[in-house]
Amino acid sequence: MATKSVQELLDDVRLLGDEQLSLVESVRKLVKKIIPSVTEEIKYGGILFASGVQFCGVFAYKQHVSVEFGSGAKITDALGYLEGGGKGRRHIKLHSAKDIKAKELAHYLPLALEAARSDA
Repeated sequence: MATKSVQELLDDVRLLGDEQLSLVESVRKLVKKIIPSVTEEIKYGGILFASGVQFCGVFAYKQHVSVEFGSGAKITDALGYLEGGGKGRRHIKLHSAKDIKAKELAHYLPLALEAARSDA
């Protein structure tokens, strides 16, 4: 089975709705701004971001967009926006464009990269 391109995945996200597509695109733009050396890979139905190591991903669902942190349990969450209680992963759910700033996603991206590097 061939791997989807980022554009093909975005075309699929568009089917979920304009809000989800806009959120995914906004997350991609923010990640690239905060971590310029980032690369993208389509896996598990979303876009995974890496800079030497994979550190987060963005996944679109019918009701929200989720930004997942594979080593999120290692992040000290002083702001309290991380969700999840498993051994490793944490996520932030985005329901609208306002959530990107309101839940301070930009704060978590470098922390997620640092946490992932400590696991490597």
